[in-house]
Amino acid sequence: MSFKPDRRDVLAGALAGAALGWTGPALGASPVGAVALGPSQPFSFERLKQRAQALARTAYAPSRSPDADALHAVDYDAFGQAAYKPQMELWPGGPQPVRLFPQGRYFTDPVAIHVLEGGAARQVLYSPDLFDMPAAHPLRRLKAGGFAGFRLMSRGGQSDWLAYLGASYFRASEPFDQYGLSARGLAINSGGPAPEEFPRFTAFWLEQDGSGGLAVYALMESRSVVGAYRMDNRRGPGAATQDVQMELYFRAPVETLGIAPLTSMYWYGENSTGPRPDWRPEVHDSDGLALWTGAGERLWRPLADPPRIVTNSYLDQAPRGFGLIQRDRNFEDYQDDGIFYDKRPSLWIEPVGDWGRGAVKLVQLPTQGETEDNIVAFWTPEAKAGAGSVIAARYRMRWMADAPDAGGGRIVATRVGVGGRPGQPPVAGSRKYVIDVEGRALEGLTRSSGVDAAVSASRGRIDNVQAYPVVGAKRWRMMFDLSGLDGQPADLRAYLRKGGQALSETWIYQAFP
Repeated sequence: MSFKPDRRDVLAGALAGAALGWTGPALGASPVGAVALGPSQPFSFERLKQRAQALARTAYAPSRSPDADALHAVDYDAFGQAAYKPQMELWPGGPQPVRLFPQGRYFTDPVAIHVLEGGAARQVLYSPDLFDMPAAHPLRRLKAGGFAGFRLMSRGGQSDWLAYLGASYFRASEPFDQYGLSARGLAINSGGPAPEEFPRFTAFWLEQDGSGGLAVYALMESRSVVGAYRMDNRRGPGAATQDVQMELYFRAPVETLGIAPLTSMYWYGENSTGPRPDWRPEVHDSDGLALWTGAGERLWRPLADPPRIVTNSYLDQAPRGFGLIQRDRNFEDYQDDGIFYDKRPSLWIEPVGDWGRGAVKLVQLPTQGETEDNIVAFWTPEAKAGAGSVIAARYRMRWMADAPDAGGGRIVATRVGVGGRPGQPPVAGSRKYVIDVEGRALEGLTRSSGVDAAVSASRGRIDNVQAYPVVGAKRWRMMFDLSGLDGQPADLRAYLRKGGQALSETWIYQAFP
């Protein structure tokens, strides 16, 4: 598919901060295509880190684009009408050709984009002639236009697979050529009591790595932090991989720091109660948070559209991975043949090295529709970042179909209904939870194999616990009733076991009265 920002991208762009100033260097011949480039400057990741460290010792000085008022005319539709000319691609004909995004109403501050070859960087010079657009398009009236981001094209230019646009947001379309959830360079105070801050990438340096991938270096800045990033991007088979190195320099204390943040949307699904708000059976970009703890436990937390803002913290030490996952791949469960929720990617984070003590945080916000991202997940270190602090981290991002397979049972569905027995009057104040599990660890097991469900709740009463193979399907089912919450939410846990040995992921959930 070809990237066109949806209305959730518009929100991300509206939250972007100040930009790197435009210097207008002299024109020069381009070694990477037909675009005009500025003069050569030495560049390395070490130089970028030194620059970020020096900036962090200065006060944050947000700038305003001189064309901010004029850019208001470049709304969602006008932004889509400005198409970067294929003949002006960076590295045309190569394995990773690059096209650029213009500014617009929701991306008013320009980012500086450079090409990097042999340790020398040259800035790509903006011109409205780089874009195909109507003669009366508002971008043609700008005094000093610029770029808002870039995207990596598939060979032949018929689709793109990675895009950076708005604040520090980026996303990939692998493995099903369909965009969905987004990643960010950093989250600050997301879901916390302090106002959220949106750092933004202000400059990029792009380098072909010689083996078909693209290295992206980025400078990130906000009121509280300056960051230097290197992201090595490559495709397939069956996944897109980004190896991330980052170094953060703090201008001010940060209450809640989010490392490797993921942003997604969940409106309703199998676990939703009440009438559906739309004709489609389910609408979500992701249906669960998967965690692999430092102790080796695999956890599955189904997502929900909560009645209020809910933040859950899962304490851990040296986590092995976490991600927002779209596990349900059955078209019949969505019936959407326009934007294909069954093909939305999952994103898995693998820490490199020991991340120490901290927590994976899940923030869920109420939503009124599918145009609002209402799910955020990230790692937050136990130690707080103060003014003058330096934090470095490395991790791998894998855009793929599901979390890595550990060989045990996977939670594939969560359903919620009234408590009691089918065919009997419902039990007042009781709710039934039905969890389906699939996986190699369950093959060949029957009702007489000694398999049961281990179920616990932080409050309330658990009744009618059952575990059995589903007739006509290669899956098992856990089922139980919960009652007696007395107006308070309860934290639930359940997993399949045999002889004290876990056979499945641990299902974790928060039940609201």
